[in-house]
Amino acid sequence: MSRCTTASRDFDEPLAGTAATARTWLLLEQPGPWGAQALTSSHLDPAIGRALEAAAAGTGVRIALIRRPGRHADSGTPAERHVYAAHTTPGNAWLHSATTRTPEQLLDLDLTALGAGDPRTFDTVLRGRPHRGDPLALVCTNGKRDRCCALLGRPLAAELASSGVKGAWEVTHLGGHRFSPTLLVLPYGYAYGRAAAHSVKEILQGVREGRIVTDGCRGGSAWERPGQAAELAVRKATGEHAAGVFQVLRIQGAVPRWEVTVSHTDGRMWRVVVAQGASLPPRPESCGSALGSPARMDVVAVRELPRTPIPIAC
Repeated sequence: MSRCTTASRDFDEPLAGTAATARTWLLLEQPGPWGAQALTSSHLDPAIGRALEAAAAGTGVRIALIRRPGRHADSGTPAERHVYAAHTTPGNAWLHSATTRTPEQLLDLDLTALGAGDPRTFDTVLRGRPHRGDPLALVCTNGKRDRCCALLGRPLAAELASSGVKGAWEVTHLGGHRFSPTLLVLPYGYAYGRAAAHSVKEILQGVREGRIVTDGCRGGSAWERPGQAAELAVRKATGEHAAGVFQVLRIQGAVPRWEVTVSHTDGRMWRVVVAQGASLPPRPESCGSALGSPARMDVVAVRELPRTPIPIAC
């Protein structure tokens, strides 16, 4: 039986500009089985899940459940859970961690402040602290949303864990099932598709060295999709791999065409034209869905802008 990933790969559907958008990720450990809507269909109290979903709306925070790779027996409620918060905006990217025995504590967080890049509420409520360990490699494995995530994601997560990747976690949903195995790397917040264990290790080594690997990259989650595609295009045009040096300053326009202004910390700026097209021939966006033409972000032009000279006072 054909899978959504097969069609996407066979038709060489581009990855750039397809990452989920979130300035801040809030991750709660929840072992055991997950349903399609994991916050309300897992061992997490569904009332807490609904309250978290409502609190996060419009804040720039995306909430997901995580669990360690391996078997997911229906073993009840864990005594202690890991919690992570990561802000992904360049210039203020951070990853903080904590543990909790009472997940309802997350309802006391100021999600608006977290979405704006302020970690103090996380640290105060949960006794959080800056994460000093390995970067996080989050692999989507939720087969209740799409079977490709389980069939392709779970083996990847298990291989990463068994080979010593300490930051490997399974995560409930990253979007883009047809690009499975999908991966999000924190703290910088770049997403990847069609990932393999060897490439994930290269990506993580790059993060340790302050570099962004662009091969297989779907984009940085801090930006809307035209901005994701534009920033990756500038990286490829300039050969710049350093993390945190590019900022998407402005996205002007509307579907199907945008002009995106991208800046570098050294003062350079680029104007990038991005057009939304349709992926043809038609293919399913998820397993079991009807044939469609998923939107794709095509970079039409990348132009470096002239620097404005600084006037010299007489």
